[in-house]
Amino acid sequence: MRIKQLFIGLGLSCAMIFSSCEKVIEVEPEFERDANSLFTNLDDYEFALTGAYARFRTVGYFGSGGQTTGTWSTLPDMMSDNLAQTDFDLGNWAIQTNWVYASDEADIAIAWIAAYSVINQANIVLRDIDQFASENPGRVNRLKGQALAIRGMAHFDLLRYWAVNYDRNSSELGVPYKESVDAEDMPARETVQENYNKIFRDLEEAESLLAEEGLDERINRTNRARIDQLAVRAILARVNLYAKEYQAAEDYATLVIDAKPLATREQFPSIWRDAAPYPEVIWSVNFNAGEGNPGGGVFNAPSRRNRFRPSEPLVETYNQNADIRFPTYFDTRVAAGQDEPVRILDKFNTRGTAQDNLVDWKVFRTAEMYLIRAEARAMKSGLDLVGALADLNTLRAARISGYVPQVLVGQQAILDAIALERRKELIGEGHRWFDLKRTTRMIDREDCGDVAVNCTLAPTAREWAWPIPQAEIDANPNIRDQQTTGY
Repeated sequence: MRIKQLFIGLGLSCAMIFSSCEKVIEVEPEFERDANSLFTNLDDYEFALTGAYARFRTVGYFGSGGQTTGTWSTLPDMMSDNLAQTDFDLGNWAIQTNWVYASDEADIAIAWIAAYSVINQANIVLRDIDQFASENPGRVNRLKGQALAIRGMAHFDLLRYWAVNYDRNSSELGVPYKESVDAEDMPARETVQENYNKIFRDLEEAESLLAEEGLDERINRTNRARIDQLAVRAILARVNLYAKEYQAAEDYATLVIDAKPLATREQFPSIWRDAAPYPEVIWSVNFNAGEGNPGGGVFNAPSRRNRFRPSEPLVETYNQNADIRFPTYFDTRVAAGQDEPVRILDKFNTRGTAQDNLVDWKVFRTAEMYLIRAEARAMKSGLDLVGALADLNTLRAARISGYVPQVLVGQQAILDAIALERRKELIGEGHRWFDLKRTTRMIDREDCGDVAVNCTLAPTAREWAWPIPQAEIDANPNIRDQQTTGY
């Protein structure tokens, strides 16, 4: 299929449906079915849902491979001040790290296609599934709820890169919201407000459909590889924080926190080795060998030539002796052919002792919920600074041996502490670029690395919002006059 054809209908005509087994997310697809095929039973819809989850593993979404990195996994840290590009990278991601992309940038096109392919697969599940509602309403609700959550979250992820701002009622351009399988349906960009209306609609319906008692356990029998009601609530907590709906963000985060406690210090390292019982993991995307693993050698290649190392000023903010995150997240090694040791981000290195950068991608963790709730409490109408500080201290106490609760005075001091804790807790997990963007902060890299030329980015720079891929502009007449401002 030619690259231009991939863009027609927002890159959605290339979707496939994958088969499943007991651990359905962890297997290679065994057959393909055309997106226009009509399903005759709920097993077909089950296969289609498996395909939607599989597409999160593709290069351009959470997966990495070759010269393309995970758009919503590793790239947000690479583009920010959390990581520093090294000579080992050979300048492969210099366009992204220097923020010099244009509308014909291939990786931006790959990201666009990857996200809309996930959306298309979700739409395949949603197409005509209600015809089976009277036959098996519980199963229909389970399948439909997951597909709606996937569709809502993928559109939100697109909005994070392509919107100028995240205000709930913004009239700025967002992204096209694709709700059908029809490849001839080529919607225009909607406003950010219109995007949020549909994202919340899909997620709230998913939350309701997945509300059956005991359904969470049945969806995730062996691991956290599927979206259940708990995961939907985590998504809603994140989306509401971006939309500045702080009370809703607090409420949803609380529901998740009450259901899924933080890992203990003893349990914490097992999160990053994919060890059962998956402490504080709310939803993760499973990866197997050959599937474009999320680490992709970005942080620590098999030869130990890390393409991106952690920013030293950030590393220095950890209590190296008492904070369990320090030995869990970081290591120092001598790279092949080198004499001097290098610092690496080690948290995605291995299951067991393989050291192959192959682990599941943790999309949501309870720690993020504490940070969301803390920020929401510090920002909502009628500030709850006491509650915000309590959440911050609770998270730190779970990570730092002998931690003494900190006393901070004033909203800004607490917000600054939360922002720093987000960097320390979530480094490498795909948040930093968006955190800086949504809080309109400047990037000022104290540690600019060996390759980057541009080390500062103003909060008003056009580069915070990505251009629509040029091939999409060319193929979709309804978006032709809607290029992102400045490109």
